[in-house]
Amino acid sequence: MSLLGPTPDAVDELICSARGCRATATWGLLWNNPKLHTPERRKVWLACDDHREPLSQFLGVRDFLRDVVPASTLERVDAS
Repeated sequence: MSLLGPTPDAVDELICSARGCRATATWGLLWNNPKLHTPERRKVWLACDDHREPLSQFLGVRDFLRDVVPASTLERVDAS
């Protein structure tokens, strides 16, 4: 575990994760399924403004949602 706490997975393109949506993501929904992931792992779903709430609710009902952060603060995958 990091001394600074859980670290979100790096993201590639900032495209909303909602099915069929190709909008630019402005939010990162950090989540963890404790049955599958170590406590420090933070998977990331990206969300546009329109899909932030529905995606957050989906994860929240399952008690997977850990945090919501601006997408601009997420580490990016190195494209090289």
